Amino acid sequence: MQPRNMSMSGVVDLAAVKAAQEAKAKAEQARAQAAREGGAGAVAPADLVIDVDEATFERDVLQRSAEVPVVIDFWAEWCQPCKQLSPVLERLAVEYDGRFLLAKIDVDANQLLMQQFGIQGIPAVFAVVAGQALPLFQGAAGEAQIRQTLDQLVQVAEQRFGLTGLTVDPNAQPGGAEEAPQPKEGPYDSLLNAAAQALDAGDLGGAVQAYKNVLADDPAHPEAKLGLAQAELLQRVQGMDPQKVRQEAAEKPADVAAQIAAADLDLVGGHVEDAFGRLIETVQRTAGEDRDAARLRLLELFEVVGAEDPRVAGARRALARALF
Repeated sequence: MQPRNMSMSGVVDLAAVKAAQEAKAKAEQARAQAAREGGAGAVAPADLVIDVDEATFERDVLQRSAEVPVVIDFWAEWCQPCKQLSPVLERLAVEYDGRFLLAKIDVDANQLLMQQFGIQGIPAVFAVVAGQALPLFQGAAGEAQIRQTLDQLVQVAEQRFGLTGLTVDPNAQPGGAEEAPQPKEGPYDSLLNAAAQALDAGDLGGAVQAYKNVLADDPAHPEAKLGLAQAELLQRVQGMDPQKVRQEAAEKPADVAAQIAAADLDLVGGHVEDAFGRLIETVQRTAGEDRDAARLRLLELFEVVGAEDPRVAGARRALARALF
């Protein structure tokens, strides 16, 4: 079970990249504010299963994922396996007593969400934890397998993200749960909004500059660091001929520039391990400036994926072995 950025399509999608960074930042801010305010209030058991659409996805899934893992059940009325799976998930949501929230999404009415998650068939079950998506399973599954998957999800949420779930009160009135706390406006919101607008308009240079303006004043700003790494990656691959780049990388394994360009394409295409592996191998067989170029690009790609991703931790260990 590996978390991944909310930009889950296999192509360069500026809107998805923007949504990914915004969702993650909002989830982190909301979780911090909830902690300062003593956490969310108690919810009724009926509030553990909710219907979600494109209009409510950010509020009910992305922002709620800052306080509790949100399991997403992608279903449709015509899907017979869905009719077998959904009642099991609903029952387990209540049984797990607030350790996860179940969000049900009708794919017929929410095609955009289906595309963003890269779903090829239903039923499909995902989770979102602290703004990050985790694929759980696709197709019908037995209850024992579902329980094992949910147990692993709860463990990951608690150990890696500090999410202990919701407090459930059987006497609470359904629908009485408080909305996820809204993050307060920060000192760099205007610059970050400018960067997001630039991404929307396809102005990658403008987005890069806006993020750099934030980092010039606050070099450790997490959202600006993530945004800059993503925008610079998209800027590098813009205008590339993927077939030509991959052919050159295959024909010239010793060409560091060719391997770096192919690694960028690998990452944009969602092939994270391939991108990391390609650059680690390049570091192993090079020296001097070539090795340093491959190493620095690998560190930049780590920023794009995020330090909390276990694939980054594994690649860092492999990089250390390659260097020393």
